[in-house]
Amino acid sequence: MLEAHRKLLETYYAAFNREDWPTFLSLLTDDVVHDLNQSHREQGRDAFAAFMRRMTRCYREQIVDITLLFGEDRNRAAAEYTVTGTYLQTDEGLPEASGQTYTLPGGAFFELRDGRIARVSNYYNLQDWLRQIA
Repeated sequence: MLEAHRKLLETYYAAFNREDWPTFLSLLTDDVVHDLNQSHREQGRDAFAAFMRRMTRCYREQIVDITLLFGEDRNRAAAEYTVTGTYLQTDEGLPEASGQTYTLPGGAFFELRDGRIARVSNYYNLQDWLRQIA
């Protein structure tokens, strides 16, 4: 099970990096829970897809230097990584975009169920990001 979960998360990040949204979204359960960084919780694959449409419109990002960690029960995992990105279009409630680039350490927590991702909680330092795009 550990190798299957490792492959699942590696596929998730690889699909993200190549902007392969059909594959990316297929790795999620229908009722996936998505905890947005320093924000609210969304539920369901459709909500996650809408979030990714906004992200794709406003940001171009790659997730690199990924380290995966797994809990003893193998149904929970964490990832530590670096986000490299470009702020393409102003996102609602955030400073104006003008093609600023950024590099941030980040992390995510996952709950895995039936070979899919049932929860994703993403974290990065918002203040650091704001400083970099200022």
